[in-house]
Amino acid sequence: MRNTEDRVLTGDRPTGKLHLGHFAGSIQNRLKIQNGELKFKNPIEQIFYMVADVQALTDNADNPEKVRSSVLEVALDNLACGMNPKKTTMFIQSQVPEIAELTIFFLNLVTVSRLKQNPTVKTEIKQKGFGENVPAGFLAYPVSQAADILTFKANLIPVGEDQKPVIEQANELGAKFNSMYGETFSYITPLLPPKNSPESRMPGIDGKAKMSKSLGNAIFLADSEKEIEQKVMQMYTDPSHIHLADPGEVKGNVVFTYLDVFDPKKKEVAELKKQYKKGGLGDVVLKKRLAAVLNEMLMPIRERREELARNPKHIMDILEAGTKEARHTAKATLAEVREHMKIDYFG
Repeated sequence: MRNTEDRVLTGDRPTGKLHLGHFAGSIQNRLKIQNGELKFKNPIEQIFYMVADVQALTDNADNPEKVRSSVLEVALDNLACGMNPKKTTMFIQSQVPEIAELTIFFLNLVTVSRLKQNPTVKTEIKQKGFGENVPAGFLAYPVSQAADILTFKANLIPVGEDQKPVIEQANELGAKFNSMYGETFSYITPLLPPKNSPESRMPGIDGKAKMSKSLGNAIFLADSEKEIEQKVMQMYTDPSHIHLADPGEVKGNVVFTYLDVFDPKKKEVAELKKQYKKGGLGDVVLKKRLAAVLNEMLMPIRERREELARNPKHIMDILEAGTKEARHTAKATLAEVREHMKIDYFG
């Protein structure tokens, strides 16, 4: 079954403030969709933005306060960047119980073996050191994500390349439900960043891993001008580029990776690369340029965020109104699901 109009679902796990990796990899893209800058075959009927607190609890069950306090933070970050609640329905995952209900139904359609084979899950289990002690909720989070998407009949999902297996599994579940109970769900299309683009996987300032809150290698959207300057000065460049006259390596140099993504003057960056490779260009000069670029870009976001943060009740009111709207859609989907499963006992 294919919609004549498309629905988009996107979201963030509330485990702290959002950083430049989120901005480059997802926020900019979701704003382009919201503002009609990206064109699709079908018109966009509705855009949903989910604060994925249930998903955050799969590996933060022992720290619910961290998740609760971060709900406001991720909403602030998105609103400060330009998310418009009149155009994007913003809601909190845990407050839409229909998602949990659909998750239970989907769990009957997948084996534990299949869940363990999911490349994204396998990688994250290894990263978090769970071993055989992986929580069942974490192992099954692709099932939960399938329910997140299909509860809202969403079929366009902006994701990174590393989340592609999760979308594949969601399509498996949707197809299996359709074959067992009748046509209900549409095929989900992942909206992937361009291949090999630096935006798809922003490195941390240490150059060793993807930018991450937990690894302490992130530049946050809410960082002050001074904090950004300090972090940029700590950035990994080329360890063999010791003296000014030494030729430097551009590949793997985090400063150039960030300049490629965020500096609007691409021709000047290209010239700087040539100069750096020849020798005669110092790291400090490059870092000062990058700090200025980032601060110019983030200053209006930071100011807007500070303004919004003065009225936290207004932010929660936006989320509450969006959640009510999201539940309206979710209830309609689950009524259809129950009918198809022959469990609509009381009409």
